[in-house]
Parts: sequence; structure tokens; C-alpha cells
Amino acid sequence: MPEINFKSVGVKRATTLAQNNSNSETIIYYGVKTPLENGANGEGLFAMHTVLIDQIVDNLKNLICTNHGERLGYFDLGANLKPLLAEKSSRNDFDEEATTRIKTAVTKYMPYVELTTYETLFDPINRDDISHVERVRIRIKFNISVPQVINVTDKILDVWMQVD
Repeated sequence: MPEINFKSVGVKRATTLAQNNSNSETIIYYGVKTPLENGANGEGLFAMHTVLIDQIVDNLKNLICTNHGERLGYFDLGANLKPLLAEKSSRNDFDEEATTRIKTAVTKYMPYVELTTYETLFDPINRDDISHVERVRIRIKFNISVPQVINVTDKILDVWMQVD
């Protein structure tokens, strides 16, 4: 049986990207866009982020929306807000616990994100408490600072959550 050298097998990714781009600029794909959608223009199976800040915002949104136990191998990944939203408590209790959970998750998994402000908008049936909340919007303002890579200030992320 002949010996095959792996160095001659396949096509290098940089070569493929250059061939797919008409002006020979190399496109950098940072990660998959969520929610998932079909890829186009040489992206592959799924649509990809080509701007670093968009990927970071997408990752932050997913981190906030993820509950503990939903990510295999990372049992504590996420802010774990859905169980908190389902509990019957006052709005102040929710805000205090939600900010703690979000800060803990971001500090551990995205330490380059500096959270600055937090705001909620409840869409309840009863305005006095959140025991009958249908939806809640969490608005977070944040900065991103990675020296010599990216520096973004006052970026806003809105996340809508609801009790099923």
C-alpha cells in the first residue's frame, strides 16, 4: 500500500477564502451567528460573523440567556435568569439577584466585558409585583476593552425573556 503524505491532502482555508473573494481580501470569520441561519457567499453551512464586536455581542446575549445545565460540560455557564423570572418575588428582588447573576457569569466567562448599567422593563398583568410577568426586557450597557484589538464604549444589549 502506498504511503500518503498528509501535507498534500486538501486545500488550505486561506487559499479557499482568497478564491471566493473577488478582490482577494481575506475574510475573517469570528463565529456562528445566532439564531442559526443558512450560510451564503462561502461562509459554510451557517451564517458567520465577520465583525468582532458583533460576535462579542452575540456571545454576551447567549451567555445571559443560557441557564445552568444547558451547556454540556459547563454546568454553570450562563446567568440562569429563567428560574429567577419564574419565581414569585418583587421587582427589586429580581433586579438585585439578576444583576448579581449576570455579573458573575460575565466576570467568569467574558472578563473583557465591563458592565456599566442595568435596566429592566416588565410587561406584567399586575403592575405591583412580577408574579404574573409575561415578558421582561433586560437592557445592559457595557464597554469592551482588549488592548490593541478592540475598544468599544457604551454598547447596549437588549434581551427579552418570557415565562413559558
